Amino acid sequence: MEKLIVASNNKNKLKEFEAILGGRYEIVSMHKAGIDADIEENGTTFEENALIKARYVMDVSGCAAIADDSGLEVDALQGAPGVYSARYCGRHGDDEANNDLLLENLKDVPAPRTGRYVAAIALVRPGKEPIVRRGVCEGEILFERQGTGGFGYDPLFLCETGETFAQISMEKKNAISHRKRGIAAVLAALDAEARA
Repeated sequence: MEKLIVASNNKNKLKEFEAILGGRYEIVSMHKAGIDADIEENGTTFEENALIKARYVMDVSGCAAIADDSGLEVDALQGAPGVYSARYCGRHGDDEANNDLLLENLKDVPAPRTGRYVAAIALVRPGKEPIVRRGVCEGEILFERQGTGGFGYDPLFLCETGETFAQISMEKKNAISHRKRGIAAVLAALDAEARA
């Protein structure tokens, strides 16, 4: 199988990539590939940030790389937290503080508080054009956390099953998530490229 380095050190994301792509590629983490870097995500869109991460990993490894940049867009907040989802509270990766701030900023907004999880997936390979696709999962933001699974805003994100991402199994989440939909779009583009 072709090796594919995931441009992330997020263990939860790595598990999702492995679950979704493991049958098609040998999934390798940055750590396992010997890449110890904190890649600066200074793009203004999910797509720009995903490309920045994937290109960095490909450039230092010479190997195909895949990256995602994902986050939550809330309509009542004009799309915030958006590309700043992981550092919404001012600290990177503090899920509890991010969720607390989101609830605080939505305290006067009545239901339904619509929003979506977005994932831009970038696949880069030496000597080939990058493939970048977006996956979206529509839902609502609840008034309090429900469920103990998942990560990020999952306990507040009510998805199409009528449950939060923190209440459903990883298998069910990987079947409907924004990341799954973005990866499926990348794979469809790869298949089309192979047929061309």
